[in-house]
Order: sequence, then C-alpha cells, then structure tokens
Amino acid sequence: MALSLSVRRIIIFTNDMAAMAAFYRGDRLGLALVTDEPNWKDFDAGSIRIALHNGSATTGRRAPKIAFYAADVAGARAELLGRGLKLGTLIRSNAGPTFFDGKDPDGNPFTVSDRA
Repeated sequence: MALSLSVRRIIIFTNDMAAMAAFYRGDRLGLALVTDEPNWKDFDAGSIRIALHNGSATTGRRAPKIAFYAADVAGARAELLGRGLKLGTLIRSNAGPTFFDGKDPDGNPFTVSDRA
C-alpha cells in the first residue's frame, strides 16, 4: 500500500494569542474562525486550516512561509493595506508570479501570489 499524505493544517505556536487571532481572522486577513478555544484557534484557509496554538516555538534559521493564493494580487494587497497591514512592495514579473510579502504579529512571514 502506497503512503498518501496531504496537508490539512499548519500550526503556528504563539505567546500572543489575541494579536495573532485578530490578524488571521476576518478583520485582517479575512479567514473564518472555525474553532475558538482558549489555547487553540482554527481558521479556514481554503483547502487547509491554519491553527494557532498557545505556547512558544523555536523555529529554524528561516521560518516557514505561508503562501496564500489570490487571482487579483494587487486588489488583495489594496484590501489588506486598507485593513491596516504593513506589506511589502507588489512584485510583478513577466516570467513568474505577481506577489507581495508580509509578516504576522509574531514575525512569521507570509506571501500572497497568483501562483496556482
């Protein structure tokens, strides 16, 4: 029998649950809160979930980056800037994706691109 794995959830550990939950939910990134427990928040991010778990984590030298998809990257950036997020410059490439980067309140990087 062949092993078949698929990503269902990314768990981010945090010592500032309130700030991180505010960032990922509707008023910032716009993700729907699915599970709301004191030490665990689970957000619907399309084909996967992003979960926040109360507690510290030691990341490697380069933290993982969450990659969000948007068909209209410039429009998504404008919407998120309007919600008060600090974001990197919109990068448009003839040969590659259009994207921009940002960080959540704990400094975890994310990107929004039109790469399928």
